[in-house]
Amino acid sequence: MARPRALVVATTYPARPGDGTPAFVRDLCLELAAEFDVTVLVPAVPGAPAREHDGPLTVVRHRYFWRRWETVADGAILENVRASRGAALQVPFLVASQWLAVRREFRRVRPHVIHAHWLIPAGVSARALSRRAPLVVTTLGGDLYALGGTVGRWFKRRVVAAARTVTVMNADMAARVRELGGTDVRVMPMGARFAVVTPAPATGPVRMLAVGRLVEKKGFDVLLSALREVPDASLTIVGDGPERAALGELAAPLGGRVTFAGQLGRAELDAELARADIAVFPSRPAASGDQDGLPVAMLEAMGSGLAVIASDLAGLNEAIEDGVSGVLVAAGDPAALAAAVRDVAGDPRRRAALGEAAARRAQAYSVEAVGAGYRALLVEVMG
Repeated sequence: MARPRALVVATTYPARPGDGTPAFVRDLCLELAAEFDVTVLVPAVPGAPAREHDGPLTVVRHRYFWRRWETVADGAILENVRASRGAALQVPFLVASQWLAVRREFRRVRPHVIHAHWLIPAGVSARALSRRAPLVVTTLGGDLYALGGTVGRWFKRRVVAAARTVTVMNADMAARVRELGGTDVRVMPMGARFAVVTPAPATGPVRMLAVGRLVEKKGFDVLLSALREVPDASLTIVGDGPERAALGELAAPLGGRVTFAGQLGRAELDAELARADIAVFPSRPAASGDQDGLPVAMLEAMGSGLAVIASDLAGLNEAIEDGVSGVLVAAGDPAALAAAVRDVAGDPRRRAALGEAAARRAQAYSVEAVGAGYRALLVEVMG
């Protein structure tokens, strides 16, 4: 019997496996491929072929601008737009190109189900095709929390109305989608892959690790302010983004205690996880309203057995039981964050207990468990 076909539409996908680009869409698609023939449609990014086979996946990248300036989809679209007027000019071309490409691939693939990641733009591009194949839309947070103006909400309502099911990262996001008219809304976070790491012996200053794109909502400026109150600790920040220069200036008075590692592939990130004693995720709402739904990087740190300190925000506080599988602090509060770091850093036995509990808790968010849930969902909406 022929396998069902799924068309996945997204805007974030690695140009090459392990290149440091968030891989949660790829990871989920690989899990879907256990039961589906999967075609992934994403925008072109520098260094990536227009069409390729990524293991069992067919990946198609649509061009949307002159190649020299085709950059808005390289990383996080919202943050790229905020950082560059030139990137903002590319957005209408990206949306138009994706709208056309979705229809072209729909005719070629004839999918039994469409899975769009993000309400805008992928959900908008695929909305009309929901009359010909059931549409599942996954919102990761940025499109739902931000884009709150009249036009943005109008587009989001139309996508939600067309979707058979909308999946979200946390209960707060589920409530927001229901306010937009969603009827079948399910909390189904993205899955994380957990490396088997052997933590380094706890010697010398406590080693802190932070992972994420260098943008306002990640709160790395709050973390750097907190580090001033924790003199016996070093910090490695993994990631890149438009706030790199500003964060470098904030880190300068801390001397050599802060290392900006840049964007790392999986093997290099696993090595950083193995070297760290504490992972910190100081997320906070950005001025635009954007905020994290549930960072996959945090789940990966939990799964590796690290003690985790994170902001008490929706999604993060659903994955972490405060004081058991991690420590939660008020978002945007450097003093509270510093106090939590000092407390956890000064008690190696507690660090170990938090890490062990985090690893157990993270299993519910493994890419295998989440993938099985999404496979069942797509089969369900196909009827």
